[in-house]
Amino acid sequence: MSSPNLHPMLNVAVKAARAAGAIINRAALDVEAVRISQKQVNDFVTEVDHASEQAIIETLLGAYPGHGILAEESGTEYGAKDSDYVWIIDPLDGTTNFIHGFPVYCVSIALSVRGKIEQAVIYDPSRNDLFTATKGRGAYMNERRIRVSKRTKLTECLISTGFPFRTGDNFKQYLAIMADMMPRMAGLRRPGAAALDLAYVAAGFTDGFFETGLNPWDVAAGSLLVTEAGGLIGNFTGEPEFLEQRECLAAAPRIYGQLVPLLAKYSKFANVDDKLRASDRMRAVSASTKSNPDDASVDLYARSTVVDFADETAEGDKPAVAVPAAPRKLTRIRRDAPAAPGTGSASEGDASAK
Repeated sequence: MSSPNLHPMLNVAVKAARAAGAIINRAALDVEAVRISQKQVNDFVTEVDHASEQAIIETLLGAYPGHGILAEESGTEYGAKDSDYVWIIDPLDGTTNFIHGFPVYCVSIALSVRGKIEQAVIYDPSRNDLFTATKGRGAYMNERRIRVSKRTKLTECLISTGFPFRTGDNFKQYLAIMADMMPRMAGLRRPGAAALDLAYVAAGFTDGFFETGLNPWDVAAGSLLVTEAGGLIGNFTGEPEFLEQRECLAAAPRIYGQLVPLLAKYSKFANVDDKLRASDRMRAVSASTKSNPDDASVDLYARSTVVDFADETAEGDKPAVAVPAAPRKLTRIRRDAPAAPGTGSASEGDASAK
């Protein structure tokens, strides 16, 4: 059902997202029957992706036949080729979650007008949560205004991310990033649907998000939700023109300012010195996990907390201080060992037991 308070184009996008969500929910009732194919290693597409995308495209072009389309599965096959208005569509973000019955996935639709995102819809069909935004009008979840988190200390924050999963992804870099990040925050989460991750940042459910290897359809709608909710979004160096750069960082403003110094050296747009620092860090992390597997986690944590925490420059934050471990208290338990036949007294048995 359309809302009179929404922009007309956003109303159409909501209608399209709900139509796609209905298809997804029907298929979710019997996931085992869904036909699945593999685009590349660990990258899946289902008949549900295609059906959902087709429903969205038909709805959008039915209302705006002169608009362009950029969709995950069909690319630019449909719609006008030279329009200033381009709908950017991910019909089912979180396909791997979906085919396993893990209920974290969504539909993502954004409208780009002359290269700028002006309308956004993210729909979570399993929870019936609808996130919407129009440029300049704020961000909403189920018609309730949302804002990014008010936390200002990274140590109190819950950050979401995505792990590398394709052949050729830089696994060593992600290990180094996690070694730098995890001791500095309350928790790191990997839900598995980037669009929904961004919606959750906009709603204040999480305090930030970062990931590499993302496409425009993964982040277009979420980027508008975040900015309209008062957050910041860009690449790892903090530059706002990130949509096609395949790396994304989003957070509440003061948390964003603390995440950029941590992630900037891992950006493909980092300067030479930062890239050298990142390489050194990756080698150190890799060496610590190979040289002594039993103590690797302890050594890795020590490198992150003791050495790197001194670089923390968060406004209002003080560097973390390592608290010495309390001396371990040993309790001796006296056992009365029975004396063996032909041996000495019971006290001699006690001594041998000790």
